[in-house]
Amino acid sequence: MKRRPTSSRRLKRRKRRAPQAALENRCFRAADLCDTPATVFIVHISSAIFHCSAPDLSACPDESLPEFAFIGRSNVGKSSLLNMLAGEQGLARVSPRPGFTKMINIFKMNKTWRLVDLPGYGFATGAKKDSQRFNKAVAQYLKHRPNLCLVFALIESGLEPQDIDIEFIEWLARNEVPFVLVFTKTDKVPPATVQANIAAFMERIAAWFVQPPTHFTCSAEIGQGRQDLLGVIEEMMTAIKIQAKEAENSPDNSQPKLPPTRKRGPDLNRPW
Repeated sequence: MKRRPTSSRRLKRRKRRAPQAALENRCFRAADLCDTPATVFIVHISSAIFHCSAPDLSACPDESLPEFAFIGRSNVGKSSLLNMLAGEQGLARVSPRPGFTKMINIFKMNKTWRLVDLPGYGFATGAKKDSQRFNKAVAQYLKHRPNLCLVFALIESGLEPQDIDIEFIEWLARNEVPFVLVFTKTDKVPPATVQANIAAFMERIAAWFVQPPTHFTCSAEIGQGRQDLLGVIEEMMTAIKIQAKEAENSPDNSQPKLPPTRKRGPDLNRPW
């Protein structure tokens, strides 16, 4: 599989902060990474295989592999981003119609983790009742999937803060779903516009966090941000492996342990 060339700038050593939303599931807790030294992860995707499409949480596959989900407002460029990350243009179908993704699409990556393509929120093709059903399925997945490690919330960088994006981030924060922000399509507008829109967005959500959530910028068109996003996943996968090894060596590992659960906050009125 051919890899897109990566510039030295994207490989520059950088220290990433753990997601600010509480992460307490069976994979690991965000606090586990707070004191981790900065590490450069050069990630290679050796295989990206479609696993299944699930209409709801109950139809999702077993919980044996960590999952990383991508979601955003319809037409945010999610499918193009997923294809760029996987290095395969046909992995996620790119459609000119907003809201094309209607199922929870799951891909097995490197045979060790799953990439989850969630239906976008906002406008969606199809009957209104179908859109409501898909949004409800997404909410159930985000709130109750125990092996969900992180959500990549996609925001279009060329637009001023959209209320629907702000409301979705508030929903994630209230339900303590771990997430990072990804501002997409940075090649479509001048850099000054991108930075101004990001600053305005971060200001809108600042009151909900002690520290601002981690955010990244990307462009599927030019390959910007690929190693940064994959590096976050690799960093978390490394933490998971370390935790599993420590559990194996623990003197009380003969006793089964239940995965910790995330604290739940009240839902917003808007279903996702």
